[in-house]
Amino acid sequence: MRILVLGAGGIGGYFGARIHDAGGDVTFLVRQARAQQLRENGLKVISPVGDTQITPKVVTKDELTDCFDLIMLSCKAYDLDSAMDSIAPAIGEQSVILPLLNGVLHIDTLAARFGPERVLGGVALISVMLAPGGEIRHLNKPHRLVVGSRTAQPLKWLQPLVQLLSSSGINFSQSDNIEQAMWDKFVFLSTLAGSTCTLRASIGDILNTVAGESFITGLLAECARIAEASGHTVAEAQLTAFRRQLTERGSVLMASMLRDVERGGPTEADHILGDMAARAQAKGVEAPMLKLACSHLQAYDMRRKAAALVSPNGPAHD
Repeated sequence: MRILVLGAGGIGGYFGARIHDAGGDVTFLVRQARAQQLRENGLKVISPVGDTQITPKVVTKDELTDCFDLIMLSCKAYDLDSAMDSIAPAIGEQSVILPLLNGVLHIDTLAARFGPERVLGGVALISVMLAPGGEIRHLNKPHRLVVGSRTAQPLKWLQPLVQLLSSSGINFSQSDNIEQAMWDKFVFLSTLAGSTCTLRASIGDILNTVAGESFITGLLAECARIAEASGHTVAEAQLTAFRRQLTERGSVLMASMLRDVERGGPTEADHILGDMAARAQAKGVEAPMLKLACSHLQAYDMRRKAAALVSPNGPAHD
């Protein structure tokens, strides 16, 4: 099985390196500058569960001529259109796509472009970042990956992928209901991003404010109601675990979206909070806290775009 990983940033770089170490035939599709960096220095992962450094196979968009069996997507939601254009030459008759994006909106977009029969479901639960020196830094111990088929008939490359991931050292599981697993993360991430971005602070700091805990738990309850109305009820035990994690005193947890805001970059707000708010409206679910969080990030984005028009360098971004 030949695997193409789009990008060698945090998620793609981390999981691609682990799959490579497990014996997988992995190639990274990257931009020219990143390709040169990887060819000169290799791909290094620094992790509390074990460091690794590999000499990766890399290819740029202009060099991509072969088809691959599995294409792993880990781009930001706002780069999805360009990502689909980039991987299109690698799609053969039997190719399948494993997206590891946040939220659920991208599934319909990928299915419309490449066909629903090609698109697996995936959930990545990990905190990673691409360091200035080009290495991947794994910020905490969890490194969970959940994969599953979205069709009644499992796709051709699913079982070979399951076998490979099972021997990779990643905390991996195969789900018989991957869409529910994706919705579970969607609810959690919407709450985490909505609260930490709106209040511009970590969970621990928010909990030290007058209304912080009620805002977090209220937002979680709203998102859970939207999921239920959408046919994806989050199990009570899972909700309890989310609530415990989101109300842990002293927690430094924050959404990566907050880091995007703090550096003045684009965010996945439309893909996460905006999509959740749109689903609330479509299902008639009242969600005032979610709407407030969504409005906050919409206002941020309007100011960011306005600043780009008057600044010759524009806002900071990757």
